[in-house]
Amino acid sequence: MRRLFPVTDQTSASPQDPADREWSLDELAEAYAYPAFGPDGHWLRANMVSTLDGAAQHDGRSQPISGETDMRIFGTLRALADVVVVGAETVRQEGYRPARAREDFSARRAAAGQGPAPAIAVVTASLDLDFSLPLFTSPLVPTLVVTGAAAPAGRVAEALKAGAEVVVAGDGAGADPARVVRELAERGLRRQLTEGGPRLLGQFVAADALDELCLTISPMLTAGDAQRISGGPSVTVPHRLAPACVLEEAGFLFTSYRRI
Repeated sequence: MRRLFPVTDQTSASPQDPADREWSLDELAEAYAYPAFGPDGHWLRANMVSTLDGAAQHDGRSQPISGETDMRIFGTLRALADVVVVGAETVRQEGYRPARAREDFSARRAAAGQGPAPAIAVVTASLDLDFSLPLFTSPLVPTLVVTGAAAPAGRVAEALKAGAEVVVAGDGAGADPARVVRELAERGLRRQLTEGGPRLLGQFVAADALDELCLTISPMLTAGDAQRISGGPSVTVPHRLAPACVLEEAGFLFTSYRRI
C-alpha cells in the first residue's frame, strides 16, 4: 500500500518502503484516527465502496466489489468506532452479525475509554427485523434499535424482549437523521460510523449530519442499475468536503473526505 495524499516523506515508493508493503493495523488505525473533539462533540463518518461507474453493490451486496485490503480497512474503522449505525435493509441483505472484540485493537480501545467492541445501531421505522438473530440475542454490547416515537408498539416490545435497547430519535414512525446522531452521542457513543445502506447515507447527507466519507473506489465496472452509495432526497446546494487521506493498493483507492 502507498499513501498518495497527504504528501509525506514516505509517500513515494522506495526500497525501504515499497508500494506493495502491507500496512500494519496500527498504521491503518493512525491513518483513520478520529479527529479530536470536545466533551460535547461527536463525529459521524461513513464507510462505503463504489465501482468506477458508480455502483455501490453487485447482485444486491457490496462484497463482490470489495477486496482484501478494503475489508481490513472496514475492520479497522469498526474497531475505532463507539457505534456502527446501519439501516434495516442493509442488516437484512448483508446478514449483519454483532461486532466482535478485536485483540489487535484492545489496548487502543481501552486507552480511549471504549468497551471491547462497538455497538450496532439499526435505524428502522417499521422494526421489520428478525429478533431471533445473533445480532439481537448474543452481542457483546446490546444492539440498539433506533426508531421514532410512533413506531409499532408490538415490534418495539419484541425488540426489548430480544434484549435490544430502543432509542427514540424522532416524533413520527421513523427516526430523524440529525437526531440519531445527537441521541447516540448523549449515550456516550460519540465516534460514530455508518455503513449505509444508500438510503440511510442519503438521509444523513440531506440532513447535513455527515462529517466524513471514507470511500473505497473499486477498479471495477458493472453497468446495470445498481444503487449509488447514497440515495433519497436531494440537497439544495451540494455539500463540499476536503480530502483528508488517499491510499492505493492493487488499483483500489481508499479515500477519506471531511467536512470543510
